[in-house]
Amino acid sequence: MTRTPLLLALGLLPILATTACNAAGPDASGQKAPATAAASADQRPFTATEVSRFDQPWAMTFLPDGSLLVTEKRGKLQHLDLASGQKHEITGVPKVAYGGQGGFGDVILHPDFARNHVVYVSYAEEGTLDTRGAAVARATLALDANGGGQLKDLKVIWRQTPKVSGEGHYGHRLAFGPDGKLWISSSERQKFDPAQDMSGNLGKIIRLNDDGSLPVDNPFASQGGVAAQVWSLGHRNVLGIAFDANGKLWAQEMGPAGGDELNLIVRGANYGYPIVSNGDHYDGRPIPDHDTRPEFAAPKVTWNPVISPAGLMFYSGSLFPQWKGSAFIGGLSSTSLVRVAFDGDSAREAERFNMGERIREVEQGPDGALWLLEDGSKARLLKLTPKA
Repeated sequence: MTRTPLLLALGLLPILATTACNAAGPDASGQKAPATAAASADQRPFTATEVSRFDQPWAMTFLPDGSLLVTEKRGKLQHLDLASGQKHEITGVPKVAYGGQGGFGDVILHPDFARNHVVYVSYAEEGTLDTRGAAVARATLALDANGGGQLKDLKVIWRQTPKVSGEGHYGHRLAFGPDGKLWISSSERQKFDPAQDMSGNLGKIIRLNDDGSLPVDNPFASQGGVAAQVWSLGHRNVLGIAFDANGKLWAQEMGPAGGDELNLIVRGANYGYPIVSNGDHYDGRPIPDHDTRPEFAAPKVTWNPVISPAGLMFYSGSLFPQWKGSAFIGGLSSTSLVRVAFDGDSAREAERFNMGERIREVEQGPDGALWLLEDGSKARLLKLTPKA
């Protein structure tokens, strides 16, 4: 529907959405996608097996030997040996600003990890005068014979600018692209207007060289300063970024009330937040829809009610051949695993599986199994395999 314009107030802290979702939103053509009922446990085509438990896990990544690194929001990096089930803490993790949505975030491997053992971590860090911001560091992972280890030579290579008050909307999801560049989601920290302000990097998707330096071919490189980091702008709270098999970057974004999004990320594009959104403010104030401002890039899928997306990956394995090329999104308020199907640059929600708990992270394992991390304390690590 068309909404009337509004005056955007700085500093208004939205209430986190908690509405569960049972229907998909409009597809890329602007038409409402068919409703998808969440499949219950006995209807699911997989078996979910508990493998381990973690305290407020946030992200995970597989090492070449099949073991797993898992970040815990309070500031721990765990190494899980899947063969033995043993967990060991990795030391040398940076100090994190824990609280609200802040804490330890993502962990990924350098594309040449097998040779250089370099990993990247993201986290919320303290500033001055009660401010905070996301940071990204790279370090060398040195494992010991017992399964523990440490991060050595840790160096911060990127920070959110400016640091601001509050404990929400850090984003700080990480991915390496086929171009060998490091991509970072930088959310707008619940401050609205910075998503459109090129003097800072809040509300943007960032592209860097693997050492944190600036690629000369970034779309705003000629502007210099922070703008030279930016690939796209006008984002709210991007909690998942991933490349498809064709090398295209997709990002899921936690929107305001009724406005979760899946976006195809295009060089130099502006996605419109907070000027437009397919959702409204949590206090009921309307925001104009994307179709009222065609100069802004519109989402390929929107959800209303919301799913509260967290984690994004594209499936390429053979264990579930029917899902090859699909994307999977973890649902927080929707306590679900959402499958998205694609037709070129168009996307739609294809299936939804009721997991009964908030899903924080989803990854593909070396054997093609799907792995999920639940959210919160005593959160389960689940391995999904096809039903016999």
